[in-house]
Amino acid sequence: MPFIDSKITVPVTPEKKEAIKSKLGQSISLLNKSETYLMVGFEDNYDLYMGGEKLEKGAYVSVSLFGDASSAAYEKMTGAICDILADELQIPGDKVYVTYHGVNDWGWNGRNF
Repeated sequence: MPFIDSKITVPVTPEKKEAIKSKLGQSISLLNKSETYLMVGFEDNYDLYMGGEKLEKGAYVSVSLFGDASSAAYEKMTGAICDILADELQIPGDKVYVTYHGVNDWGWNGRNF
């Protein structure tokens, strides 16, 4: 039950959203999850500030998942996310924050897991 929510400073075309979504779908296995229930959201043209300065190219990515993963798995996923954003949107890794949120109670289709 992962959800990856991205706030991105640049405009993202539908084609780029599709490419990023597909790459995130492949990368989610790093957290021992599958793309089957992966939900991905995008907010582009989002104002982000780091160190008091407005970022021209930057992103905040929040990854929520049912259960938890190891620190090593999270580190691999952070690398994958930064690589994807660099490849697809030319956003440098030092302008990307990634957070992880393990969730014990997750609802879907009228019930909880």
